[in-house]
Amino acid sequence: MKYTVVIYKSPRGYHVNCPALSGCVSQGDSLTEALENIKDAIRTYIHMIKKETRNKTTTEVQVAV
Repeated sequence: MKYTVVIYKSPRGYHVNCPALSGCVSQGDSLTEALENIKDAIRTYIHMIKKETRNKTTTEVQVAV
């Protein structure tokens, strides 16, 4: 699966977030490190969501705004 990430360059390295996964962020000293770290963060995020929602009833609804 592919996710869009947003990369910010700062004087201390790179900060990356995945807007599709609220709160899924990472960082690295180099762009390569930051991208590897966000991949790991995304995998961990998805694993934890699956674990937390296993055997729980969920309902999906659409709302108009």
